[in-house]
Amino acid sequence: MQQQTTPVQDIPTFKCILVGDGGTGKTTFVKRHLTGEFEKKYVATLGVEVHPLVFDTTRGRIRFNVWDTAGQEKFGGLRDGYYIQGQCAILMFDVTSRVTYKNIAQWYRDLVRVCDNIPMCLCGNKADVKDRKVKAKSITFHRKKNLQYYDISAKSNYNFEKPFLWLARKLIGDPNLEFVAMPALAPPEVTMDPEWQQKLESEMKEAQNVSLPDDEDDDL
Repeated sequence: MQQQTTPVQDIPTFKCILVGDGGTGKTTFVKRHLTGEFEKKYVATLGVEVHPLVFDTTRGRIRFNVWDTAGQEKFGGLRDGYYIQGQCAILMFDVTSRVTYKNIAQWYRDLVRVCDNIPMCLCGNKADVKDRKVKAKSITFHRKKNLQYYDISAKSNYNFEKPFLWLARKLIGDPNLEFVAMPALAPPEVTMDPEWQQKLESEMKEAQNVSLPDDEDDDL
């Protein structure tokens, strides 16, 4: 008996905008998902690669069309066409580079100017690197703007699925939605030290309980 599969066009599909400074690992992150890398399309007019990432959930399949800048962010701001009709977003910085975290405020402003009120997830990439410059207690932007935050490590696949799971729950409107299978990811390029991982997670937990600095600077 032939297995019933949902026709591709019937899968709920969401435009996911991926932003952050050049060199933070956005492309590496999105290319971990093998089907997304295999089926990507290039939008020449905007200089964008669109990676369709499919996840199997307790509510059926869901697809994120992840828009990656393909390096365009190096030439200043991205054009509005990149943001238009975005339904969710991942903002990425590099935990080994303070300036990439500082610049998140500008990326956020650009995003909300065009797509106000969409679910957004902030990610600190390269969490596998021991020489971390942006410590958990310094990461407060998400709390001020009511975003979700995850440490991730694209090269080790650490927490790869977490931002997508959080966004899927928001978009589908089901806080209990789960992924029923891990996505097809490329094998890790680096191994995350389990002790280091534990340390990061406990520091992140502690940081959530620290009261926010009462400053006038709304950017960071």
